[in-house]
Order: sequence, then C-alpha cells, then structure tokens
Amino acid sequence: MAHKIKIQEIGFITHNVLQIKTDRPSGYNFNLGQACEMSINQPKWKEKKRPFTFTSLPDDGYLQFTIKVYPDHDGVTDQLQTLEQGDSLLISDSWGAISYEGPGVFLAGGAGVTPFIAIIKNLAKKGELEGNKLIFGNQRERDIILQSDFEKWLGKDFINILSDEHSSKFTHGVIDKQYIKDQVADLDKKFYVCGPPPMMDSVYNALLDLKVPKKNIITEDFD
Repeated sequence: MAHKIKIQEIGFITHNVLQIKTDRPSGYNFNLGQACEMSINQPKWKEKKRPFTFTSLPDDGYLQFTIKVYPDHDGVTDQLQTLEQGDSLLISDSWGAISYEGPGVFLAGGAGVTPFIAIIKNLAKKGELEGNKLIFGNQRERDIILQSDFEKWLGKDFINILSDEHSSKFTHGVIDKQYIKDQVADLDKKFYVCGPPPMMDSVYNALLDLKVPKKNIITEDFD
C-alpha cells in the first residue's frame, strides 16, 4: 500500500547526505532498523522506488530518513536533493531490515550505518547503550554520518577507520579480520553488519574466520 507523505524539513547534514523529515500517516507503524520503498510523487519519478531506512524512532510523531546522494547516478537520490518543504513522497508499508538482538558490535560501511541510527538513538534515549560499540568505515572524515551524535551517544565506543584519507585522529585502512580482532576483546557477542555488498561479504567472512557463530552475525542478507 502506498502512503503519501509531505516534506516538513530537508537539508544536507554532510557534503553528500540528505536528512528528510516528513509527516507521518495515521496508523503508520515500523520497528527500529526497518525500511520502506520510497519514490518521489512526480509523474516521471513515482514508479522509481528505492529502499530507505527510517532514522526516526517508532514513537516519534514524524518520519525521518538519512539518505546518501549519488549525483553521478542521475537517479532517485540525485533528484531528492532538488525537493523542498511541502513536496511529497510516496512510501510503502515498512519491512524487514536489521533488528536489535542485544548488546554487541555494529560494523558499518558508509551509508550502511543508516539501519543502526534509530537503534543506537533509541538505546541512548533509554540509557541502555552499555555493551554496544560502533565501528564505522568511511573513505574520508567528511563522509562520517552523524559524527557528533555518535560521539555524544557512544563516546570511546564510537570507532572510525578511513580507507582513503590519513588522519591523526583515525586509523587508516578497512574493517578486516585483524582490525576486528584489535578492536573487539570479546568475540562472544552479537555482530550487526551493514554496508556495500563487498564490505558485507568481507566482514562476514572475517567474523566466521574469527569463529563467531553464524547465529551471532546479524545482517540483511545472510541467515
């Protein structure tokens, strides 16, 4: 079922990440970490649906999405940045994605952090972040989504690694087997993984190599 929603606020929170706040249809429900199919309510775009994760909380009176824009794709995300307050979007009912199963390590690559935003925000709100850690891989520091929020919520348990930039603040490299081993003392916990498919494949296999049971690895794509 398609729901029409109107944009209340829209703007960039990094050089290439949009945050969109909309009204919320009456009776519309979703769970932490879930997503929906979204399209732009314009003749040329209304059939071009893309999945986006909710970054608002289920008990908020509005919906919020945090979306990386890809101008070179000439697609939906590029078009989203042309929208303004009052423009409308179409969304499907909520579905799937990643659910929180207890304290653990969130391993995110780029825009793959979006399913974790509402989960971590909700844990912070309830004072239940103890035992959780976010390891966030990006190309450059300017790509880090919600850096100040994650620093506020997680403190020393917010760890960044940059693949394309050397920085005195952050490690240079990627989230691989050795890096996970260096950063996580206790491997007997839940691991939540989301990012570009090559990153997810690599991290998933690294966790298996580290003898993490499959049942403790939570992703959108693996059983």
